Amino acid sequence: MEKRQKRHGLFRVLSAFVAVLLVVAAGCVWYVNDYYHAVGVGSALRSDDAVRVSDFEHGWEFDGPGTEDALVFYPGAKVEASAYAPLMHEAAAAGVDCFLVRMPANLAFFGIDRAEDVRSANAYGSYRHWYLAGHSLGGAMAASYAGKHADAWDGLVLLASYSTADLSGTDLRVLSLYGSDDGVLNRAKVREARRLMPRAYTERVIRGGDHAQFGSYGP
Repeated sequence: MEKRQKRHGLFRVLSAFVAVLLVVAAGCVWYVNDYYHAVGVGSALRSDDAVRVSDFEHGWEFDGPGTEDALVFYPGAKVEASAYAPLMHEAAAAGVDCFLVRMPANLAFFGIDRAEDVRSANAYGSYRHWYLAGHSLGGAMAASYAGKHADAWDGLVLLASYSTADLSGTDLRVLSLYGSDDGVLNRAKVREARRLMPRAYTERVIRGGDHAQFGSYGP
């Protein structure tokens, strides 16, 4: 009788444990699949007379008329990477070739070293200047990566973002852009982060701009 009660108790514990695992797994699946989808970016992902668009292992390359400058871009949290294709296409047409990176689970936190994957590819070794950029969480992760590899990069672009890494001792050029109507960005954190910036730091506010307008995405 006692053994039967022990087995019954063990069964209940195991059943509860399995139930918890199933709930956690379901939550993870929901979280991974709950993200902002790109909207109206089809033309930006196609080549035209000014920019050649091609896939690479972790995203898309936007190859424009420029030959010396390249930029690696980290998307914002839970945003489909292709939402930034219009911005990348426009930058490439202006002379800065761009590499738009896809992130695991649409979170740059899990792909912070993706810039290294792009740089290490032999096909991309001819550029003289390399820049790292990102939107929101992508910008924070780009800054963190740049802080650890500052000698390999010429500059950093933060879109509606800020750095938690100390870049004050680096020679990086940093440009910070955010909209005056951004209701997501923590302005206090932006102000606090200024002390972490190098001497070559520029901050600009886009009048009328909001948090999401750097990309093209919806629900």
